[in-house]
Amino acid sequence: MALGESKGLILFTRDYKEKDKLVKIFTESFGKQMFFIKGAHRKNNPITPAILPFTQAVYIGDFRSEGLSFINGSKEVKPFFKIQQDIFLNAYATYILNLADTAVEDRVYDPGLFSFTLQALELIDEEKDPEIITNIYELQILHRFGISIDWQSCRVCGQTKGKFDYSSKYSGVLCEQHWQMDSQRYRGNPRAIHFIRLFSAVSYEKLNKIELNTQTKAEIRKIIDELYDEYVGIHLKSKKFIDQMKTWENTLKKERETD
Repeated sequence: MALGESKGLILFTRDYKEKDKLVKIFTESFGKQMFFIKGAHRKNNPITPAILPFTQAVYIGDFRSEGLSFINGSKEVKPFFKIQQDIFLNAYATYILNLADTAVEDRVYDPGLFSFTLQALELIDEEKDPEIITNIYELQILHRFGISIDWQSCRVCGQTKGKFDYSSKYSGVLCEQHWQMDSQRYRGNPRAIHFIRLFSAVSYEKLNKIELNTQTKAEIRKIIDELYDEYVGIHLKSKKFIDQMKTWENTLKKERETD
């Protein structure tokens, strides 16, 4: 048991019995932990604002190496108001938090992933493009699932410029001159592969310089989905909801075009 404090992000909350809650928090100092919050449903409980979904804070309590941990207090509570209020932003933020929860085991100290996740949520809350933020996040945490992909140069000749496609056989990209080396390559749109190569290494600070049309976004989404299906094999409900949202958007767009 460690008595102390740590920055943290709410991953999810779950009712426990009638008055209590279980709250999973990704803490910067102690990794992901499940906390027991006694009397969480009590009116005017001072801890309530700090355990709402899509909230960051400094949590004070007992951080335990096994079993449930306990929160005694909180400070510097900062809700992500835009995410809390917008169903679309909410969906992308939920998916990112689910990926963070899946990518590392509980209680594993990973301040790098914590910082990366926090930065992604802050940008979504600032209403930066949530699709691009999510794509960057998905690509850059692949190594935490044990996946190592060389996006930067052709795996055969080392070429770094031109058209590329992804090859599972070579665990990286092939330039156009070597596409014949893998008949089972992804056959992705070269423009989409270009941005995936960029997203695999770009920092979030440069996000303002990236703008994509709907078609390119859809092609990027298709390739990343193929990568996750092939290598990671997770099927998160939050991802399915995003896919449903895109279907709704496309349906509404077609209805507007026919009006």
